[in-house]
This record gives sequence, structure tokens and C-alpha cells, in this order.
Amino acid sequence: MIVRMAAKGLLSIPLAIRRKFGMKRRTRVHVDVDEQTYKIVLTPITREHIQSLCGRHKGKGLLKSLVAEKKRGKGIHMMHNTRVGSILRWLSAG
Repeated sequence: MIVRMAAKGLLSIPLAIRRKFGMKRRTRVHVDVDEQTYKIVLTPITREHIQSLCGRHKGKGLLKSLVAEKKRGKGIHMMHNTRVGSILRWLSAG
């Protein structure tokens, strides 16, 4: 499916896709870039997405896992503007 970018860089995600992934008004979307394949990947941050991440770091120290992901260049950058991100930055600074 092809969509057109607006003058200010906005993209409209077609209604069928928004419905399929449970996206509603003001749904946050994580933007990831795969420079090897030259692709932009959009992941809607919905309740289902959050629940799919549950248990991902089971048995590990969550902060250690997030710091390790940050060192690998993944994950924590999407949480910079959240309350959790603020707490994690405060903890890792101490």
C-alpha cells in the first residue's frame, strides 16, 4: 500500500490498517529504521503490544537489561519521554 507524505512530514495510516492493529486517536507509534534494508518500521504502542512484552526480561534485572539494550542501540530510546524513562534515567545516573 502506498501513502503520500504531507508537507510537514505527516503520513496517514489507512483506516483498515489502524483497525487491524487497534490504533486509535493519539496512539503512540515507535519508529525504527533498518539501515541495512533501507526500511522504516512503525510499531503501534497498544495494550496488546505492551502485554506481548510481559515476561521478556523475567529473571533478569530490568535496569540491567535496559542498559544492555541501550548499549546495543535498541529499546530505551522510545521511553525517553515517559515517566518510566525518567525513573530509569534517574536510577542509571545514581
